Amino acid sequence: MSSVPITIAAGMLFGIALAAPPGPMNAIIASESVLRGWSSGFLAGLGAMTADLIFFLLAVVGVVTVIADRPRLRGVMLMIGGLLMLWFAVSAVRAVRQTARAGGQTRGGVGSTGFQKAFVLALTNPYQIIFWLTLGVGLLRPGQIDVLAVLPIVGSELAGWLVIQTGSPALIVGFFGGIVVWITGFPALMVAAAERDATISTVVGVASAAVLIGFGLLFLHTGVGLLG
Repeated sequence: MSSVPITIAAGMLFGIALAAPPGPMNAIIASESVLRGWSSGFLAGLGAMTADLIFFLLAVVGVVTVIADRPRLRGVMLMIGGLLMLWFAVSAVRAVRQTARAGGQTRGGVGSTGFQKAFVLALTNPYQIIFWLTLGVGLLRPGQIDVLAVLPIVGSELAGWLVIQTGSPALIVGFFGGIVVWITGFPALMVAAAERDATISTVVGVASAAVLIGFGLLFLHTGVGLLG
């Protein structure tokens, strides 16, 4: 079976798997989507993806290793990220109150700072650096993964049927393509849900603020530990 389409598909699944889990990035995307519309949610996702692209380029030249090898620097980054999350949580609550007074979403991305929020937050998140030092290395290192060959009993018969080329342009394109699929579709789902039920905007906005507060406190606690 041709490895290029398989590799692109695997990269897309990998990208979606990275982008989809709940966390501060998706909290910002969800909040921007339900409060200001699809374009604002998409821009927030684009901000996070832009940071990933920068980390990818830094991983290629080995810069992320320098950051990962300095615990105090990681601690400072965690504390900055934690403070930003707390500030963004306050902003999310304010936006919920303003939207409630306005009677609905502020459409068209008016007043949206989602791109800047997600971009800065992602850049100050050392866990994304750790990703590019661990799983991300697998994206960059040339090689092959014969997915079905590792299966017990039938692996030898299925060897060569599902081969992923690591370190290839196809995998990288698929990876960022998967992120694009997520940052396009997730805001659309949030907006559709908010249009069906007006209370969704308030619920998602408050939930997003709670997620940001939780992760913000966690980042601050971890950062203090690394600096101590």
